[in-house]
Amino acid sequence: MRRPTALIAAVAVVAAGLLTWLLWPGGTAKPTTQQAVSGPYTVQFSADRPRIGGNTFAVAVTGPAPESVTVAPVMAQMGHAFPPVAAGPDGPGRFRAADVGLPMAGQWEITVSLRGPGGAAQVVFPLLVN
Repeated sequence: MRRPTALIAAVAVVAAGLLTWLLWPGGTAKPTTQQAVSGPYTVQFSADRPRIGGNTFAVAVTGPAPESVTVAPVMAQMGHAFPPVAAGPDGPGRFRAADVGLPMAGQWEITVSLRGPGGAAQVVFPLLVN
């Protein structure tokens, strides 16, 4: 009689541990800053704490001053692609895109597009969302 009770208790403990591990938050996301060159532009991309939901991205550009800057999130492996979000001016050579929605955790690609006197350019930055 005692064996079935002990077995059920052991299975319940293992199941509770597994469920806790699966549902536990992925930890705090870390700020990320990356830099790349495209044409006459050097682009620095920053994300404070990439997360599910609305994000704010900062873009710093050196080279010819761009007339417009957009960011577009894509999660290729899941088939997610969202329309570009305009990044507004945030000081000389600095831009900020607010409320960029990322609906799920995983590996994203953020395409920063520039248009200006130096021509059009695009840079793709990988971004891991926990």
